[in-house]
Amino acid sequence: MEITLDLIKELRNKTGAGISDCKKALQETEGDIEKAVEVLRKKGAAMAVKRADKITNEGAVKSKFSDDFKTAAIIEVNCETDFVSKGEEFQNFAESIAQAALDANTDDTEKILSAVSDGGLTIKDKIDEIMGKVGERTELKRAKIVSVPDGFVSGYIHFGSKLGSLVGFKGKYDEKADALGKNIAMQVVAMNPLAIDRENIDSALIEKEKEIYMSQAKNENKPDNIAQTIVKNKIERYYQDNCLLDQEYINESGKSIKDLIADFNKANGNSVEIVSMVRFQLGEENK
Repeated sequence: MEITLDLIKELRNKTGAGISDCKKALQETEGDIEKAVEVLRKKGAAMAVKRADKITNEGAVKSKFSDDFKTAAIIEVNCETDFVSKGEEFQNFAESIAQAALDANTDDTEKILSAVSDGGLTIKDKIDEIMGKVGERTELKRAKIVSVPDGFVSGYIHFGSKLGSLVGFKGKYDEKADALGKNIAMQVVAMNPLAIDRENIDSALIEKEKEIYMSQAKNENKPDNIAQTIVKNKIERYYQDNCLLDQEYINESGKSIKDLIADFNKANGNSVEIVSMVRFQLGEENK
């Protein structure tokens, strides 16, 4: 069968693969479009094996929300180079994975990979497909679902899609609450709190900090009573730096996130309360 330019174009439109790869796939399958698509997908899978030892430090962080904003998904998908990650196709691909995670309502990456996406392909098939196009190892690193049945979820993805967060709130959802939520999600991205409040900071971590501060004070020959005061003040500062509710609001000096929420609730007759948060930064270790 003659492999015409129109046939090559049709296959390219279906897969996004290069002209040369499309022509070879069509020659191999004697012009059968569907079989050629399969050949190109297998090429992507083979690429995954070939590049399994390659480092995937680039990629994108994306999030998707349910229509009622009670559930959201955030994912990190990786590739090898910044050049590929910045491409529109890769960014759209990452968006589709976030949507698949939301639709499946799971942060189990294996379940997300087996979920069926557009065109009847699984997410794993789509990953193989994009690897065949860009020639780079591509992988879904992690995902997280945040759900608040009696509230809502807000989020923020920083420009460049390398940082993102979701914050879950109890309380009534409306436009003003959504604006508050997005600002707090931006705070989480910018200030990277360890926990929502003091009760959720690991006590062992606090004891370790106290030991360090006490050792510093003793090395400076401070009297015990002065040393104790120094340690107390530094632990207070540690809480203010690392607990979301105690952090200073990035958009208003002198106001904590706790104050921001209290002022909002008083002004709007709401009872918004932070109940969960997650922050993804491209390339960090899984948490």
